Amino acid sequence: MRIPPQDTPKLVDRVARAANRRRINPDALFLHDAAIDEVQDRLSMVNRVFTLPAVVTPLPQVWDDVIPGAHVIEDTEVLDLGPGSYDLVVHAMGLHWANDPVGQLIQCRRALRPDGLLLAVALGGETLHELRAALGQAEVEVSGGLSPRIAPMAEIRDLGGLLQRAGFALPVADNVELRAEYRDIWHLMRDLRTMGEGNALHARLRHPTRRGVFQRAQELYQSNFVTGSGRLPATFDLICLTGWSPDESQPKPLRPGSATARLADVLKTPEGKLPD
Repeated sequence: MRIPPQDTPKLVDRVARAANRRRINPDALFLHDAAIDEVQDRLSMVNRVFTLPAVVTPLPQVWDDVIPGAHVIEDTEVLDLGPGSYDLVVHAMGLHWANDPVGQLIQCRRALRPDGLLLAVALGGETLHELRAALGQAEVEVSGGLSPRIAPMAEIRDLGGLLQRAGFALPVADNVELRAEYRDIWHLMRDLRTMGEGNALHARLRHPTRRGVFQRAQELYQSNFVTGSGRLPATFDLICLTGWSPDESQPKPLRPGSATARLADVLKTPEGKLPD
């Protein structure tokens, strides 16, 4: 008997994600403002004039004027990018809500011309670690269980590995840590909703959480993370990825054992044996 194929498990509920994005308040997008600064700063350090740029983002209206002449599209699962059509693709603040981040990066690589640049910015694994710890402990104490509340964002090393899996050359991953402060946990969660970063996990609870969970989370947050000013800190880990579409003109690593000079001679230093 033939077993019918099962649907691939989904991390993100796309309907809930779309609903969250419709509730965005334009005045609450400080994370996108920071991402725009990072993109512009990194592009200014690349000795290249890009004439065929594209931007992939959950908020096309925010990124529309960031790169002049760019084709700006939404981060749908199948990206509206023609193959080999661009010399620069910026994937802006959407990878952490992608069901298939590798697929997103592969589509970006296919859209690039040879020696084209990908620049991706997304939230990484240290994001909201304070809220994650407080809510997790509170829910276990009050409800006796644990439910998905904050998306499991990838660590910087994992995201760098995704670039290699997607076929990019010269991959680089680094991060910028941003910190905001809030008067209480409810203030933080309201801010997350207004910036479109509320819970859209497929496995999230579908009924209201008991108020006691949030009250206990507030107590734990206050006792473990409070700042000197009496406010609650929230960390946002902004991961920046760069990679190039492969091309024969790019530098390549030398073959092991092919060196023609000793490092000690170049550094003009004596060479000795390491201790056992």
